[in-house]
Amino acid sequence: MDSKSLGRQLKAYRAKKRWSLSRCSENTGVSIRYLADIERGDKVPKLETFIRILNALEASADDVLQDSLVMGY
Repeated sequence: MDSKSLGRQLKAYRAKKRWSLSRCSENTGVSIRYLADIERGDKVPKLETFIRILNALEASADDVLQDSLVMGY
């Protein structure tokens, strides 16, 4: 998984809503520091946290993950 791409997509959805990291933190229950780490691609959230963020941002997992998954044979 490309965590940097995941972080960029989440940041783009947050920007579309015109939310600061602080507001996103309030709406997701995730710390500002952890959200910043996710957006930079330094951390990958647990599934439960990822779903909470997606729901708050009204984002589709398909859209957010489309460039993050590396498929190969």
